[in-house]
Amino acid sequence: MKIALLQLASPDAESVEARLARVDRTVLAERAVRDADLLVLPEMWTAGYFSFEEYAERAEPFEGPTLAAARTWATTLRLFVHLGSFVEVDGDGRLHNTSVVVGPDGSVVARYRKVHLFGYGSRESELLTAGEELGLGPVAGPTTGITTCYDLRFPELFRSLVDAGAEQLVVCAAWPAARLEHWRLFTSVRAVEQQVNLIACNAVGEQQGVALGGHSRVVAPTGEVLVEAGDDEGFTYADVDPHLPRRFRAEFPALADRRWPTSSPTTPTSTLTKEYA
Repeated sequence: MKIALLQLASPDAESVEARLARVDRTVLAERAVRDADLLVLPEMWTAGYFSFEEYAERAEPFEGPTLAAARTWATTLRLFVHLGSFVEVDGDGRLHNTSVVVGPDGSVVARYRKVHLFGYGSRESELLTAGEELGLGPVAGPTTGITTCYDLRFPELFRSLVDAGAEQLVVCAAWPAARLEHWRLFTSVRAVEQQVNLIACNAVGEQQGVALGGHSRVVAPTGEVLVEAGDDEGFTYADVDPHLPRRFRAEFPALADRRWPTSSPTTPTSTLTKEYA
């Protein structure tokens, strides 16, 4: 499986409309991405994660411009697109940090509202409503769980996804450069402890005076870092063996050796409601 990670900046002076148009041109002009099976973008790249004062203005319904762009890329390039995330406004006016994966036919195969909202130096937990469900679906073959940024600090969410059948995990993020070593640590640890291929795409540039860390990466269940980007905008590619997690779990069955009982308080969204199907 070929993975394409697209690191993006969200400059304060750039409008959402201009950014969408710029990224649309970038994706459609990249010849190498046409050979990929999955394209992954960062967290909140349209609105700008740290543009808290603009969340309400830049919020969009589920069937909004960000999802429309992802559908165009998926159907035109014939690949799966994890659109990163955007500020979603629901029918009751609540705001969510929402991720979506679109299949090559334009259908939604996975949807996730960020469960763990960040509060340290951030207004996300003040402005947004946390999700309550797992995001899970078949993405380019493997059953794939999707998580967002701060979720990396909560291993129980990742274990819940694995218990629900995930063999591959995708993380979109707007992770600051100041905690870059935490980013590297958590992405590696989650891959090893959950015995999955972990695909993580981070934002770059500066937003509201905060430098984003970049260094998007793909980590195998063995702990091998298959690829790691730098801190500039652009594409990074990785070749991933989608069958490795299953083989590695059979050879080194750490997950099967657990003795502490677990139960998930959340419900997988592998079976989508009609509203999002």
